[in-house]
Amino acid sequence: MKVFDFDNTIYRGESSVDLALFMIKNNKKILLYLPSVFYNMIKYKLCLVKKEKLLKKINNFMSKIIVDRQELMDSIEQFWKKKLHKLDRDMLKRIKEDDVIITAGPDFLIHGIKKLLNTKNIISSEIDDEKNEMKYFNFGDNKVRRYKEIYGNKRINCLFTDSYNDRALMDIADKVFIVKKGKLKLVTK
Repeated sequence: MKVFDFDNTIYRGESSVDLALFMIKNNKKILLYLPSVFYNMIKYKLCLVKKEKLLKKINNFMSKIIVDRQELMDSIEQFWKKKLHKLDRDMLKRIKEDDVIITAGPDFLIHGIKKLLNTKNIISSEIDDEKNEMKYFNFGDNKVRRYKEIYGNKRINCLFTDSYNDRALMDIADKVFIVKKGKLKLVTK
């Protein structure tokens, strides 16, 4: 089984950040929260932020931008119409039906393109529709925790990721490929 991270691996960029920027057109108050979101995303990429702090920032942001669930789903549909070109076609070709895509991104975002991903096995952060907040943050060690809940001790043959934030997943993979701008580099453990 192969496991693929989503952002900066299958999707060229950070899909959640791109969605936030896209949504500014419909909700200008998002601008007030972007400095904090960007600051914490940088810290996330550098492995310098604790999960609890990042989750608090994300939930604060989401409570402000998700006012109407249908409006959000309409925005997701429009977002993917404009951003499909950012999916790496070569990476998509590598994904088979029994492979897994695992992402810290919210479920509503990745499920908007589920049909294009060649697999139904998607593990993402879960959003509580009633409270408009994250009920499960699929980040760091949580990715392995959720993977093991679903697949038990099934070993990962190949992991494709852009970041050492996925160190916990790397530890249960036979081969690890770091993806940078569509190029793969085999990492020795």
